[in-house]
Amino acid sequence: MKKIGIVMGSDSDLPVVRKATEVLDTLEIGYETHIYSAHRTPEEARDFALGARERGFGVLIAFAGMAAHLAGTLAANTTLPVIGVPCASGGLGGLDALLSTVMMPSGIPVATVAIGGGANAALLAAQILAVEDETLAERLGERRRDEAKKVLDKDAALMHKE
Repeated sequence: MKKIGIVMGSDSDLPVVRKATEVLDTLEIGYETHIYSAHRTPEEARDFALGARERGFGVLIAFAGMAAHLAGTLAANTTLPVIGVPCASGGLGGLDALLSTVMMPSGIPVATVAIGGGANAALLAAQILAVEDETLAERLGERRRDEAKKVLDKDAALMHKE
């Protein structure tokens, strides 16, 4: 199975990254995490993206706050799918990162999830890999069924309290 490349612009993004890695761990998907900045280490970020396919990655996830150019930097240097996760930092609560991540020019797409949406980024990456991996698709289906059961259990518990 292809693995997921996780790149964060700063270690301050680790709490959101952990939401993604927890999901990937439960789905038994391999990943690597790195810290590369689109602004402070642009060559390293570029080199990572350029070599990602050859290193066995199937999807890249970029976590960044504020100016949040990391996802775009990676996407500009690979044809692999890139998922951007805007992280809340600074005074705008992540809105700046969201806009920086989602407003990509035509021809360089970045799929973007919600501010702090590390878990959904991991699930989206898993769904992309599951197109070619039936075992992973089954694990995703099981996860969905488990989540639905949790909701129905909560509904049943609520009905018994009334």
